[in-house]
Parts: sequence; structure tokens; C-alpha cells
Amino acid sequence: MAGRSVEQTVRHVLTAGVAWITLDRPEALNAIDAEQRDRLIALLRGASADPLTRVVVLTATGRGFCTGADLRAGAAVVPGPGDVARTIRDGAQALVAAVLDCEKPVIAGVNGIAAGIGAHLALACDLVVAAESAKFIEIFARRGLVPDGGGAYLLTRLVGVHKAKELIYLAEDVPAGEALALGLVNRVVADDVLEEAVREWAERLAVGPTRAFGLAKNLVNRALEVDRATAFREEADAVELNMATEDGKEGVRAFVERRAPEFRGR
Repeated sequence: MAGRSVEQTVRHVLTAGVAWITLDRPEALNAIDAEQRDRLIALLRGASADPLTRVVVLTATGRGFCTGADLRAGAAVVPGPGDVARTIRDGAQALVAAVLDCEKPVIAGVNGIAAGIGAHLALACDLVVAAESAKFIEIFARRGLVPDGGGAYLLTRLVGVHKAKELIYLAEDVPAGEALALGLVNRVVADDVLEEAVREWAERLAVGPTRAFGLAKNLVNRALEVDRATAFREEADAVELNMATEDGKEGVRAFVERRAPEFRGR
């Protein structure tokens, strides 16, 4: 990283309840090494526990959102039995899990190329806003590799079995417009208004019922994994938990008093 610290290449700024996490290594199209990956994981996990953080935004500088793992960083290492699987579990899978498990809404602002684990990092987010110049690439097959970082898990849920296989097998670029049509992203905006569009959603969520968002996120993430009885039981438990929060009580009071609620994230 040419003498730059990990805090400089993975920047973190908290403003008005929004934690902006920015990959800032444009010369490498924001390919991430192990140190950067671990900082991302720590920041995402920290966001869950931080009462001042209401929303997380993941974005980047330059022409790339994230072009995947920086393979050059470990090129000289010869793995032994079990090393690769351990690296995947503790690395790419842990990163995607940190996004999925974050108790705060996570918004991706995809400014450019999102390839490999970079694509999965974006797709794991709760909301994805892409610039018109952005594109997504399941690049693994081009390198003779199997998708990691939860790629098959995420894609199958987002686009279905057949389309997921097409994206993985053919490894073709998916432009932002096509990604929108497939349901991979929520919005596509002009490049020069990407930050504005992301900020609009982030600030809106930052004054919302943070605990309710977290509970709802967990229910949606589990919806395709559990049977109906389990889903209904977990839903009832989530509603009860939420009604014990200050925001849950405030929402009911505001409804009865016919006024706009003032949520505080508690």
C-alpha cells in the first residue's frame, strides 16, 4: 500500500449517525488485502455495538468499488492441507457474514467495478445504489476458481438458480442497468450524483427505528432458510423484542397522538 496505513486505505467517518466506510486504494481498483479485510470486518462488527451508529455506508474512490482480493499479497505462500479452506472461512466468508450480520442497515454505494469478493461485498448489503458506470463481475471462472465469499449463496437468493449459474459459469460483465433489471441492485443513478443518492437514503434511515431495522433484517435474511412455523415464531419474538425498545414505544405513542415519531435508535 505504498506506505499508507490501513486506516488511510479503509477510511471510517461517523457523521450524523451514518458511518461512512470508504475503500481508498484507487490505484489497485480497491482490491483488498488481508489487513484491509480485517479492518472492514472490525468496523462492521463495531457498528452493531455502537449506539451512535444508525446506518453504515460502504463505498469507494476511483473507478473501482472493489475488484476482489489482492491475490498478489499471498502469491508467495504455498498453502498446506486445510489452509485454503481456513483462509476462506476466516477471510472472504467472515467479511460477507459481517455485512449480513451487522445489526444496522448497510448501504452499498457502488461507484465502479465490483468483481469477485468485491461484488459479493456489495450484494450482501441491505440496499445497493450503483453508478451508471458500475458493473458486477463473477470473475472466478476466468481464473479457474470456485466462487467464494458466499457467492453462490447470495446469487441464488437474489436471481434464482439458473441465472446464478449463468453468471458464475460465463463470468460476463453485468452493467448497472442489467444488474437493476436482475434485482442485484436497488437503484442506478448518474455517476456524479451517486454520493448524493446514497446520502439521501442513509440520512433517512439514520433517523428511523434502528432496532426495528435490525430485527427486520434478521427476519428477511432467514426467510429462505427456515420453515413457515419457525419464521412465524421468530417474527412474533422479534415483534415482542421491538415493543420493549424505546423506539417501539415511541412509534405507538406517536400514532395515538397523531404526530410524527421521533426515533432515537434505542
